[in-house]
Amino acid sequence: MTDVATAPKVEEKLFQNRYLVDAGKPHIKVRAHEVPSAGLLSMTKLCPAGCYALTESGQVEVAADGCLECGTCRIMTKTTGEIEWNYPRGGFGVLYKFG
Repeated sequence: MTDVATAPKVEEKLFQNRYLVDAGKPHIKVRAHEVPSAGLLSMTKLCPAGCYALTESGQVEVAADGCLECGTCRIMTKTTGEIEWNYPRGGFGVLYKFG
């Protein structure tokens, strides 16, 4: 049994994964919006990889490098259609070390 004090943190485990960037072909794009919906705005806090950020102008942007392909953003913006999400091309994207 692992002592809680010595158990690796989630961030440390995620650092073990690797991400092969498909330069110039992001698999996630935020569609143009004047005011982000609550779902899109929530991605700045919910994305486990921290890919979403709020700009100074109040827009939500995505940096898909490091995306874990969990689909949270697809679920949160399904009704609004504010993001375009596809799986990365073969050989690109997240490479999980622990399955």
